[in-house]
Amino acid sequence: MKLFAATVLLAGTFMTASAESVDTTAATEAATEAATEAAKSWLALLDAGKYAESWEQAALVNQNSIPKATWESSLAAARNPLGRSLSRVFKSAVYSNSLTGAPAGEYVIIRFVSSFENVPSATETVTPMKQQDGSWKVSGYFVK
Repeated sequence: MKLFAATVLLAGTFMTASAESVDTTAATEAATEAATEAAKSWLALLDAGKYAESWEQAALVNQNSIPKATWESSLAAARNPLGRSLSRVFKSAVYSNSLTGAPAGEYVIIRFVSSFENVPSATETVTPMKQQDGSWKVSGYFVK
C-alpha cells in the first residue's frame, strides 16, 4: 500500500495543543460540536472539488495570509491524488485555546478516519478556529 501524506498549510502548521490549554468542560462541548459541523461542511467543499469556495469559507487568518490561487493549487495537489472521497468517520475532537505556532484564539482539532478511491485508509485532521463573529472556520488541514 502506498503511504500518502499531504499537508495544506492554511495559516501555518499548528496542529498540536499544549496539555495545559486543553479544555474538556461542558462549556466547550457546544463549541466542539459547532466546530465539527463547520469542518464537515468545509470537507464537503473539498470532496466536490470546490477549492476556491473552500478558501472563501476558511478562517480570516488564512484568507489574509494565503492568496486564493495558492490555496487552490495547494489543495488540488493534496487532494487530487487521493481520488474521490468514499467515506469519512469522525474519530476525535479536542478543544484548545492555544496551539503551537498559531495566533491566540479558540481551536478544535478534529480527526476523521477517511477512505478515498486511491487511498483506502487515511486520517484527515481539520482545525477550525473560532472567528470574531462567533462562527467556526477551518484554519488547518492535513491528510495522511
